[in-house]
Amino acid sequence: MRLYIAEKPSMAAEIAKCLPGPVSRKDGYIITGGGVVTWGYGHILRQAEPGEYDQKYEKWRVEDLPIIPQTWKLFVADSCKKQFDIIKKLIEQATEIVHAGDPDREGQLLIDEVLDYIDNQKPVRRILLNALDEQSIKKAITNLRDNQEFFNLKQSALARSRADWLIGMNLSRAYTLAAQQAGYRTTLPVGRVKTPTLALVVRRERELEAFKPADYFTVKADFQHSHVTFTAYWKPQDDQPGLDTEGRLADPVVTKGLLEKLAAATQPAVIVHCETTEKKDAQRLPLSLSTLQVMAGRKFGYDPQVVLDTAQKLYEKKLATYPRSDCEFLPESQHTDAPVILENLRGVAQAELAAWSDKADSLIKSRAWNDKKITAHHAIIPTVERCNFAALSDTEKNIYYLIAQAYIAQFYPVHVYDQTRAEIEHAGEKFTANGRIIKKLGWKEVYGADVEEKKEEDSGMLPAMKKGDQAQFVRASAEKKTTKPPGRFTAATLVAAMKEIHKYVKNPDLKKQLKDVAGIGTEATRATIIKELIERGFLREETKKKYLRPTEPAYLLIDALPDEMTYPDFTALWESVLHRMAEGSENLEAFLRQQAKFAAALCVKATQACIPLKGEYPCPRCRRGVLQPRTGKHGKFWGCSRYPACRASYDDKDNRPDIPARQNERTVT
Repeated sequence: MRLYIAEKPSMAAEIAKCLPGPVSRKDGYIITGGGVVTWGYGHILRQAEPGEYDQKYEKWRVEDLPIIPQTWKLFVADSCKKQFDIIKKLIEQATEIVHAGDPDREGQLLIDEVLDYIDNQKPVRRILLNALDEQSIKKAITNLRDNQEFFNLKQSALARSRADWLIGMNLSRAYTLAAQQAGYRTTLPVGRVKTPTLALVVRRERELEAFKPADYFTVKADFQHSHVTFTAYWKPQDDQPGLDTEGRLADPVVTKGLLEKLAAATQPAVIVHCETTEKKDAQRLPLSLSTLQVMAGRKFGYDPQVVLDTAQKLYEKKLATYPRSDCEFLPESQHTDAPVILENLRGVAQAELAAWSDKADSLIKSRAWNDKKITAHHAIIPTVERCNFAALSDTEKNIYYLIAQAYIAQFYPVHVYDQTRAEIEHAGEKFTANGRIIKKLGWKEVYGADVEEKKEEDSGMLPAMKKGDQAQFVRASAEKKTTKPPGRFTAATLVAAMKEIHKYVKNPDLKKQLKDVAGIGTEATRATIIKELIERGFLREETKKKYLRPTEPAYLLIDALPDEMTYPDFTALWESVLHRMAEGSENLEAFLRQQAKFAAALCVKATQACIPLKGEYPCPRCRRGVLQPRTGKHGKFWGCSRYPACRASYDDKDNRPDIPARQNERTVT
């Protein structure tokens, strides 16, 4: 008997439909002519809590840290015990097992860990379902792979899961206890990805608080050549007086003098350099989940979690491929589906999609079709299923629109234009002019203004000219501008920041190294992490645009932690290691030893954390804690928040600690 184990019931039902009949539904599984299909509910197994390793860990104590499991334990989740028993019984009856978890790191682990838990020795195959339409499923069934090929992917998922446990369990306890000793009655959850993400928002808010607007001037001049007037922008020399630290002209007196100098010059301007180059912009790639979340946030104002949930619905309706993808490329073999998908889109009840599809050329093969860039999954695209656009919700229509738009763009030509750059010298000053002439609009016809980046110093159309030509100076002007503060994050732009984390890395050497790493977190978890930070009261959304602002506990947590946890450098490096582990070039045990060592070092740092005291009565004895009301066998008294490290205590007098002039403390026993 061949047994398919799917990640969730909906996927199991679709697989069963594509197997030979007859089909018979049972409690927890489906019998077909081509095998039995059962399912999980995400992770059937859960990691053990510290108290399940040793009862002493149920109480949070500094002296017990760090907690490093010698043998990792898993338990069947209470809500999944019945289904686990069904799966276990079916595995015992099976001759061959087909792993049908989602085609990603986490999907690989959650079926593998069940098989490992029951010590399965039977052969296991792997089915990769990037889409749930009938054609895709049947094709995947005929192309099963040996599950052992994905061993490294499982190791990578195990590494992430256990590293998250080591960091989360130990540092949450260590810094919560440190905060409590300073008088706070709160829990400070620390996460390998969650904490540096929160720190991005805290640091951005402090940038805004410290921001002071500064005035500067943009100087430009109009020149005439061959009866055509064009604009060029002034470029200061390195020793130019009046510049601010960013190289902008900030001195109004110097600005006025410059304009007067330009106007007074009697010699014509000279073209000292002119170069025209043909440039090509390749088609914008199809969408990964993060790209889709960012685009949907900008265009429709959608929260990243809404985008993920909607993409999942389109996947389950067989209209779009697997949503939790970090890939923006497509398998070369799927290019043959293009005529069918484009024909379907020509008939969709959405004017733009239909019109764009009608002009698309299915023979064009963009850079997106590249097997070398594909791992377990590919970019999110429409499936070969015809879409009843009118039956979709408004949110589903908008997300499907973005997915289809990106796919259609692959079948338009590259965008071609001539780029001209000219340098003009006048009165001893240099100016630059940039212009472009579009030769072939290509794929930008699909995106229009959405992809046109209007640059501040774009001179528009330029006349034909060459080096050594003269130009007539017409006029010069200076536009006063004011520096703008950085924008607050929204959930969508924070997802983009997590994906492009190299931009926020502190170490300049790492910044280069991590540019090719796919950020921190995964496509599936980024939205969830942001949502959790909001729900736990560390971030709040403000105004209609839902800008994210940190709360008081967020400042407390980030200020208490060392840079190793608040800057993304280490986390991004770990993500890089996890990617290499999935490729087979890193070792799980070596990585976990490093993580355990790191957690231990930060637990020590927690005992030395400088956390401002919270409370009316600082402890007179240790001066590092605050006095808090307690109840003992003799009634109410006041004791130090750092007990038992500090055993100072005082009687209560009118709801205040009675601190004698000579500090006659008694010891709490």
